[in-house]
Amino acid sequence: MSEAAFNFQTLNPDMILDALWDAGIRVESGLTALNSYENRVYQFSDDEKRRYVAKFYRPQRWRAEQIEEEHLFATDLQADEVPVAAPLKLQGHTLKTYSGFFFAVFPSSGGRQYETDNEEQLEWVGRFLGRIHQTGRKSLFKHRPTMGMDEYLHQPRLTLEQTNLVPAKLKAALLQAVDKLGDTLQQRWHNAWHPLRLHGDCHPGNILWRDGPLFVDLDDARNGPAVQDLWMLINGDRQEQRIQWDILLEAYSEFSEFDIHELSLIEPLRAMRMVYYLAWIVRRWQDPAFPRAFPWMTDEDFWRRQISQFTEQEKLLQEPPLQLTPQF
Repeated sequence: MSEAAFNFQTLNPDMILDALWDAGIRVESGLTALNSYENRVYQFSDDEKRRYVAKFYRPQRWRAEQIEEEHLFATDLQADEVPVAAPLKLQGHTLKTYSGFFFAVFPSSGGRQYETDNEEQLEWVGRFLGRIHQTGRKSLFKHRPTMGMDEYLHQPRLTLEQTNLVPAKLKAALLQAVDKLGDTLQQRWHNAWHPLRLHGDCHPGNILWRDGPLFVDLDDARNGPAVQDLWMLINGDRQEQRIQWDILLEAYSEFSEFDIHELSLIEPLRAMRMVYYLAWIVRRWQDPAFPRAFPWMTDEDFWRRQISQFTEQEKLLQEPPLQLTPQF
């Protein structure tokens, strides 16, 4: 796959229309690009006024069998009556290929933004996450990865070491901060958890609200600890977090058991996400969409703030894990 294809530069409107036509869909309206950095996502209507979303996967990221596992998980969840955006089966397959690009088509599902400070919505989300994990425990992904230090710390650290985006005079300090964070993380991360199929990136932006939650974007689905799908929904100070955790886990526990010891993974998971996310932007920098979306990456002050944030997170890792009320 050429670098141009990797950056989606060859994915023009004519090619998208041809790909959809080849899949048996006649596009009536124009293509509206939706917000997505990793993939390219477009909303449109067909000749019968039905609305769809087409998702073109970034080349060289997932293999076909890994994307098919994502689709199978979505259809498993849908069969278990979990509100999730699942791909349509076109000509017998959910995953289509055109001119070197993998793509899938989904029904277009509108909705309001999930309200992070709404306790009733948090309770609803907790119940459905319990149901997602109930389905996720039935089997594991065979081709998709399991969360761990190599993917989320060691490989990103190498990416940061090799990039020219980090100012030369700050690179040593940045890597030192990452290494210190990694040393403490190594002491706090443990594998005393039972892996299951996860949404993987369950933050508020991936939940729509339509008389209840709708979970979207399983692109980061993988095996991992249950708490990975929970911790990004919690915010505020320690007291606010305890209240939110109590609400979330009480609702979650109606459908799935939660191992309270996984709470000790919250700050390690946060630390790994911080390093992984930064390296992800660096890896995608040759995609023209990324310099436009993240212009501050070329500022020295940005990298100084990253060093400070890694240092603060290393201190948080040394604090005792969050403690909840006895029923959990």
